[in-house]
Amino acid sequence: MRYTLIGLTSAVGLALAAGPVSAQQTAPSETAALEQRLAAMEGEMSRLRAELAGLKAEKATPPAPSQPVQSTGPALRFGGFLKTNALFSRYDSGDLATGSLGRDFYLPAYIPVGGTREHSDADFIAKQTRLTVSMDSGSGLGGYVEADFQTTPGGGSERTTNGYNLALRRAYITYGRWLFGQDWTTFQNVAVLPESTDFVGPTEGTVFVRQPQVRYTLPLGAGYTLAVALENPETASITATVATLIENDDDRQPDVTARLSLKKPYGDFAVAVLARQLAVDNGAVGATASGYGLSLSGKVPFGTKARHDLRFMLTGGEGIGRYVGLNFAPDVVYAGTPGAKMETVGVTSGFASVKLGWTPRLRSTFAASFLSADYPVGSPALASKSAQSLAANLFFTPVRGLDLGIELRTGKRELVNGQSGRLDRLELAAKYAY
Repeated sequence: MRYTLIGLTSAVGLALAAGPVSAQQTAPSETAALEQRLAAMEGEMSRLRAELAGLKAEKATPPAPSQPVQSTGPALRFGGFLKTNALFSRYDSGDLATGSLGRDFYLPAYIPVGGTREHSDADFIAKQTRLTVSMDSGSGLGGYVEADFQTTPGGGSERTTNGYNLALRRAYITYGRWLFGQDWTTFQNVAVLPESTDFVGPTEGTVFVRQPQVRYTLPLGAGYTLAVALENPETASITATVATLIENDDDRQPDVTARLSLKKPYGDFAVAVLARQLAVDNGAVGATASGYGLSLSGKVPFGTKARHDLRFMLTGGEGIGRYVGLNFAPDVVYAGTPGAKMETVGVTSGFASVKLGWTPRLRSTFAASFLSADYPVGSPALASKSAQSLAANLFFTPVRGLDLGIELRTGKRELVNGQSGRLDRLELAAKYAY
């Protein structure tokens, strides 16, 4: 535009210099000079017209798209949720100790048994707040880290700050079809867990373990997927006289897991298997045994826009106690004396739930679950033998990302000697997922 203004100024200058002239008053030499000036002015005007046309064309042409900036590192995505729970619990056979995990969420193995009177507690917590970071390099390499504050007792105090330690939940690397790191066990189907205000939900009826592993996942086509993994081994035992669980850390071979999944419009289904070697060594004597398990699970949507669904899981096996019901029952019973035989504990568990979507924002889940442990003869009388629970809830989502829930749950725990205890709980929860 600056050059256009200069050109226009030059043209005006030439015109003024020429002035009004007549043929009768102009000498031949002046006529020639005037013709030269007129020719120069016409050339300048022609150049200006061409320049103006070019400027108009340039203005009408959209700018070229900018080139994307090449990233120097993996793309990061932050997520998680903020969650607050209020729990009002009544135990018919005693009380739970201050800081017990059984006061934060439903743990059937922690239901008091053998107490002399009822006891009630009110607990308000925000420990289940969760933080996640996912990474994607764009070339098949990725990663994921997940943490929350639902740690073991000792992380905080209700008397003052209620501060709790950040604890690792999951942390793994993915490369193609491989996964390396800590994730849900391949023996578990997380997708079928019913919605609950509780940290787990139907605890006694579900497989529930997070641990380090190496996993390979292979799509088979037609909706089928096969996952196979080698996972961290750990044997949980009790003795013939004491029911307290012992974490041995004497295992020598990884647990082997596999899950075959089928995903179709009419539902998601999975069958999972587990094989493991169990080992206990107290420094004086040791023993090994074999364990195995089978789990079937599924989720079947139904109703208008699939707003309702049926979910279930059924699990059974020998020596798989730590995988089911948050280690409600041990893997083995072993006296730890010369000549003693290590014997596995059989476990059968399951749950079923129905979700009903009353409206797009209002829904309920009704769930029932159970676990039964089969101990060898001579097991301790105070060992946990069975558990059952029933739950019903109502969830409301006023805006996207915010869930408000209320849930009623009753659970029962029974020991080998026949003693039992019951928990009744009302729980309120507010969760903002981001």
